[in-house]
Amino acid sequence: MKRNIYNPYLPSYEYVPDGEPHVFGDRIYIYGSHDRFGGKVYCENDYVCWSAPIFDLSDWKYEGIIYKKIQDPENRNGKHQMYAPDVVYGIDGRYYLYYGLDFMNRIAVAVCDSPAGKYEFYGEVRYKDGTAYGKRKKEKFRFDPGVLADEDGRIWLYTGFCPQRKYMQLGLGLIGVHCDAVGNQVVELEQDMVTVKSEPRTLIPGASASRGTGFEGHEFYEASSIRKFNGKYYFIYSSVLSHELVYAVSDFPDKDFVFGGILHSNANIGFNGETEALYYWGNNHGSVEKIDGKYYVFGHRQTNQNEQCRQGIAEQIRMGRDGRFEMAEMTSAGLNGGILPEHGSFEAGIACVLYGKKGACKTVMPKRERILHPYITQQGADREDSPGQYITNISDGTVIGYKYFYIAEKRKILSLVVSKAGKQEVHGKFIVSIKRTFSDILAEIVVEAVNKERTAVIRIDLPEGKHPLYFKYIGSGRTNLWEFSLEAEKEGERYGYKESIIENDN
Repeated sequence: MKRNIYNPYLPSYEYVPDGEPHVFGDRIYIYGSHDRFGGKVYCENDYVCWSAPIFDLSDWKYEGIIYKKIQDPENRNGKHQMYAPDVVYGIDGRYYLYYGLDFMNRIAVAVCDSPAGKYEFYGEVRYKDGTAYGKRKKEKFRFDPGVLADEDGRIWLYTGFCPQRKYMQLGLGLIGVHCDAVGNQVVELEQDMVTVKSEPRTLIPGASASRGTGFEGHEFYEASSIRKFNGKYYFIYSSVLSHELVYAVSDFPDKDFVFGGILHSNANIGFNGETEALYYWGNNHGSVEKIDGKYYVFGHRQTNQNEQCRQGIAEQIRMGRDGRFEMAEMTSAGLNGGILPEHGSFEAGIACVLYGKKGACKTVMPKRERILHPYITQQGADREDSPGQYITNISDGTVIGYKYFYIAEKRKILSLVVSKAGKQEVHGKFIVSIKRTFSDILAEIVVEAVNKERTAVIRIDLPEGKHPLYFKYIGSGRTNLWEFSLEAEKEGERYGYKESIIENDN
């Protein structure tokens, strides 16, 4: 069933970050952490799985809860959260789910006979003497497992967390575990999928060990993920910059990796040389998968002005003949072939460009600064009957962008659904352009005295071809943008606010 799909690619009430995409049979499965809207810590919910046919990436199916945190014998009270997992198809024909419980410094494993069935606790990764992997004296933090079952039958496990010193001074990584910035580590596992066969060895350098390696500026931070394409090993990870996913390449699964480049940024920093954040950014975690002959990068974005409400995003990514990936842009269209439909209604929350008068910044910010910045949020809990996402706290200078539309018929009817945010009266307008500089304004939509949800309707002439669409608010007060729509002009269409609040016959 082909239909339109946008970023985030799962329903807007779903919060599955740290996505690990895997093709099993003729379906693509997404495994990841599971945040809770309004949550106060990372990964509050149990693991769920979503899947889609490899021939139709718009038809995502909810597979349900596949593993509960209370199933782990060390977490019967559910006190600990399950962080980013990975799943691998074992040599015995079963599926193995590897995960960590927040800062317990251990890697546990669950097993299932099908990719999205009910997983059962299997054991924890351990050394041959029975010591849990991570429990040796001053052993490095075992975090964010990535797993590879190679074609030769060998099993490889990758883990690591390399916070820079300034983060450690803030307490991140000092919770009873040993962290440094040397790099991540790899071990080989026995055929039982849990026993460590080889001693840990450093794979990708961290910030304190990168001089002269070629990884400078993009050293390992977290989010280990491993793939094998065309006989080459691709190690995908989050760099010390946090907002970006990068990759390294080798002929071997456990050594000789060289830096490959940037895959994706959830602030679009680095794309086409961009140096400023175009979206409120935070940590990133994901991977690349080849689906029906094409490559796709999966990552996540931040919402709700914190890092505990993350959502999966995905883009097609191009691999050159030399085996190198080109950086993918974060767009609103994502898996929709890179293009938004010319006509239709769109949730405001699919914005891929969002920043205030002072620009975009890291999502985690002092409370006193939050009033200065717009953000994507929703009403109610994260469940199927929740209303769609909208943008709130829009104030003077806020820029909102959507990429990309392909316009064949230039004359359109543009509608915005807006409402007041906060107590201050709203007196302003949205200006519309296909240029982020707003050097060419195509329309102005007056927004005044809006006390509850209203729809503004204007006529707009859009240039033909592929373009983004930008809105900028100019004025006083704060507004919400709920949705917008583009439709073909209809004869006799009346413009202005519905319910005749304001006439705006542009």
